[in-house]
Amino acid sequence: MYDVVALGELLIDFTTQSIDSDGYPTMAAHPGGAPANFLAAIAKFGGKVGMLGKIGTDTFGKLLTNTLRGAGIETKGLVAADDVFTTLAFVTLDANGDREFAFARKPGADTQLRFDELDLLLIDETRVFHFGTLSLTGEPARTTTYRAVEYAKAHGKLVTYDPNLRKPLWNDLNEAKEQMLWGLRQADVVKISDEEVEFLFGLGVQDGAQYILDHYPVKLVFVTCGADGCWFQNCSASGHVDSLKGITVVDTTGAGDIFGGSAVWKLLQTGKAPEALDEAELRVIVSFACKAAGLSTTKHGGISSVPDSIS
Repeated sequence: MYDVVALGELLIDFTTQSIDSDGYPTMAAHPGGAPANFLAAIAKFGGKVGMLGKIGTDTFGKLLTNTLRGAGIETKGLVAADDVFTTLAFVTLDANGDREFAFARKPGADTQLRFDELDLLLIDETRVFHFGTLSLTGEPARTTTYRAVEYAKAHGKLVTYDPNLRKPLWNDLNEAKEQMLWGLRQADVVKISDEEVEFLFGLGVQDGAQYILDHYPVKLVFVTCGADGCWFQNCSASGHVDSLKGITVVDTTGAGDIFGGSAVWKLLQTGKAPEALDEAELRVIVSFACKAAGLSTTKHGGISSVPDSIS
C-alpha cells in the first residue's frame, strides 16, 4: 500500500548560480517539479510513494527517472515518450533567494499525459492522491487530471491539492483562476500560499482560509506565507507557526512543495481525519513542515534539498 501517489510534472529546474558581465546567468540543473518535490519529502521521512507523469526519452528524462528511484519514489507510473521533450524550467533568483520562472514547455512531456497511459493500480493502492495545477494548464493533461481525481475520489482516497500558480504557463489568468478553483472543489486538504489566496479571492491569509472552508469541501487548509511561516485551519482549530529562523536562504525552489509533503506525512501519522485534528496536533504537523521547508532553502533545488532529518 502506498501512502501517497501524485500526478503531475517532473522536470529539470535550471537555477542561476552567477551572472556574467553581460547579464547572462550561469545555471545548474536540479531535478524538480512540484509533485515530485512533494513526494520526495514523504519518501525521505519514511513514506511509500509513487509518481504518475510523463517525460521524454531524452537524457533529462532518464536522469529524472534515476533520481526518483534514488529518492525512494516508485517510477512505474512514469511514461517515457519519444515525440516530446522533458520539460525544463529556468529559475532566476533575487537577492532574497525568491524565484522567477521561465519554461521550455511548448509542449513539454508533462502536458501530454493521457488518461489511458495512467497506471490506475497506483491510485487503487494508495491512501492519498495528490495533484497540483501545472497539469491543468492545457490538454491532454488537464482532462487526464480531471479523470484521475474523479477516479481517486470514487475509490475513497484522501485528496490533497496545491494550487501552485505559475503565471507564465497560462495564456489567460482568468483561466488560471477557473482551473485553480476547480481544484479546490475536489480537495480534502489544501496547501496554498498567501499570494495564491490573494490572487483567487483578494483576501488576506486568515479570511482566505475561512473562505475556503466555508465555500469548498476542503477539510484542512495550510496557508504558507514564506518567511512569515504558516496559518493552519480546519473546522474547529486554527493558528500560526513561525518559519524556521537563523538560517541562510540560498534558494526557495521547492520549499512550498516540501512543506506540503512534510505536512501530509505528519498528518498520516496521526491516523485521524483532517477535520478531527485539534490545535495541538495541527501545531505539531505545521512546526515539522516549517522546519523541513526552512532547511530545504539552505540548499539549491527541490528534490535534492529535502533535509535528511528534522530535530
